[in-house]
Amino acid sequence: MNNIPKEYRINNVIRHKEFLINGEIDEWNGKMADVFSTLLCDSNEKEPMLLGTTPLMSKNLALKALNSASKAFKQGQGLWPTMKVYERINCMEKFVNMMVLKRDEVVKLLMWEIGKNLNDSQKEFDRTVDYIKDTIEEYKIIDRKGANFQNSSGVRALIRRGPLGVVLCLGPYNYPLNETFALLIPAIIMGNTTIFKPAKHGVLLIAPLLKAFKESFPPGVVNIVFGRGRELATPIMESGKVDVLALIGHSSSAISLQDLHPQKNRLRLVLGLEAKNPGIILKDADIDLTVNECISGTLSFNGQRCTALKILYVHEDIKEEFLNKFSKKVDELKIGMPWDNTLLTPLPEPSKPSYISDLIDDATSLGAKIVNKKGGKKQKNFVFPAILYPVTDKMKVYKEEQFGPVIPIVSFNDISKPIDHMASSNYGQQVSIFGKDASVLAPIIDSLVNLVCRVNLNSSCQRGPDIYPFTGRKDSAVSTLSVHDALRSFSIRTFVASKDNELNKSILRDIIDSKKSSFIRTDYYL
Repeated sequence: MNNIPKEYRINNVIRHKEFLINGEIDEWNGKMADVFSTLLCDSNEKEPMLLGTTPLMSKNLALKALNSASKAFKQGQGLWPTMKVYERINCMEKFVNMMVLKRDEVVKLLMWEIGKNLNDSQKEFDRTVDYIKDTIEEYKIIDRKGANFQNSSGVRALIRRGPLGVVLCLGPYNYPLNETFALLIPAIIMGNTTIFKPAKHGVLLIAPLLKAFKESFPPGVVNIVFGRGRELATPIMESGKVDVLALIGHSSSAISLQDLHPQKNRLRLVLGLEAKNPGIILKDADIDLTVNECISGTLSFNGQRCTALKILYVHEDIKEEFLNKFSKKVDELKIGMPWDNTLLTPLPEPSKPSYISDLIDDATSLGAKIVNKKGGKKQKNFVFPAILYPVTDKMKVYKEEQFGPVIPIVSFNDISKPIDHMASSNYGQQVSIFGKDASVLAPIIDSLVNLVCRVNLNSSCQRGPDIYPFTGRKDSAVSTLSVHDALRSFSIRTFVASKDNELNKSILRDIIDSKKSSFIRTDYYL
């Protein structure tokens, strides 16, 4: 520990016992789950360090959390779904103001729990705060647009967006704060009530925020439980009381949870799932720019991002030049601890190094070579990135989402090769295309936009800025997440209609003037 900067040290095992149900923070006295950090900081360490413990909560408490959320929603009649918009906004503003006080604690746990480097951990926290503030401002805009009566064919209508009900929220380990809150925050502010279970990795960092949730929202609006997904999510879904499944993870998990719901047609889905985003490098690409973008695209956070570039297609004419420059640049990368701010850090999943090795072994047994000198070398729980070429469709790494530091490369002469692969792929999130000739790029882009949901020109794939849509085709997503679209995903258009006559106008004027309704009103929050 002596080689760790003092401000980033964790000197004692974190024994976290608390959970939040129905507005009360209680302690769990049952079985606990060990939380290990894969940061082996001393040369003598052979096993992952015990970072802390968290509750392995029971089915009964899972159902108690569900009933709390159901009671708070109260079939749309609860305090939260009927609350005035500005009152919900005030609650969210209180929460974000309390959240920022926990920045250093959360950032430190991001580094220790998932190995994310310091800059990216700070960026994740700050981006989440900005996301919440932007969501508040976007909600105000939506509310203003809904403050106007429309009149068509003699029917007057006031159209707003209303909540859907009870939301089960399950976030990912690679962005356990940002992507989880990209689900949770819009769900809450639109008037839904929630049950939230943190990811297996990145669980302790939620603990410092329990008090902020408790003190900012009415009882039952946010319920936070800890434990195994199968133990907790199964009875919750089987109850049929969940109206929205909000999950960022693997499609197999999403399908399993959907299958548990007794009335699937009533279940709204907001899903961010896996992807196999390709990079397509044309023969006139700016090689130096392309190499730099492909480094960040394939290896930011060790490639553990759904938006990572997970396969590269390189034109035959520039294959050798690209491979040489790319391999040299990759081999120059440094490995280190998160506080060292290196691009390459330890992998958080204990089984991931052996999985990466298996992919490499499979590919090399079928004719691929490790292009870069350091490729595939392991040091404790580090795996140095391996560039594999030539990769074919017989290899696992060609089809599987590797979610780690291995980079398959395929060469092509005809652009139909990568396009046909994308068309036959199960995934359709994003693509990066590198080139200069507009006459060549234009028809390719016209094809790509119908295969994926974002085409990145001479830049790596990414999620942000958060005002832009984030979604995917096929097995990559259901619904759209952005500041604006997420609010729509967690709500539904609902309206009051009346025939345009004096009686109805008189009633509506009386309701508006008396301010007796949270729905029928023409004022809005500035």
